Amino acid sequence: METQARLELIARYRLGYSAVEEALSGIAPEALDHADADGWTPRQVVHHLADSEMTSALRLRKLVAESNPVIWGYDEGRYAKTLWYGERPIEPSLLAFRAARETTANILDRLSEADWAREGWHTESGRYSIDRWLEIYAAHGHEHAAQIRQARA
Repeated sequence: METQARLELIARYRLGYSAVEEALSGIAPEALDHADADGWTPRQVVHHLADSEMTSALRLRKLVAESNPVIWGYDEGRYAKTLWYGERPIEPSLLAFRAARETTANILDRLSEADWAREGWHTESGRYSIDRWLEIYAAHGHEHAAQIRQARA
């Protein structure tokens, strides 16, 4: 991936939390539980973001620090059902999402070209590079912000 494309994706990654925060701005407590067309509520989306972002932060660290790491997939639907996504308050999950993003962005800023060349193996999608990781997670927060806005509409 070209350096400029990476820098743009890193900037987008950094803005993912703000996009979600903006999508939630002024939300009424009862609106947290209105589902979008796919059946996900803003409350569930926030908890998913926390779990996914903490997982993604660890994935990046494994890619940087380990030789050919295995990156394990997980069942998002099962997490939603078994970890009480529909019941828990969102504030702690928003903090976890934000912290995962901020600490990981600090790592992204320090990667050398040799670091960017590192890769591992994802159990669901195969070969998994840091560039691929960045493409996925630069979009992740923004996609879920749109999902929250849809549920609020």
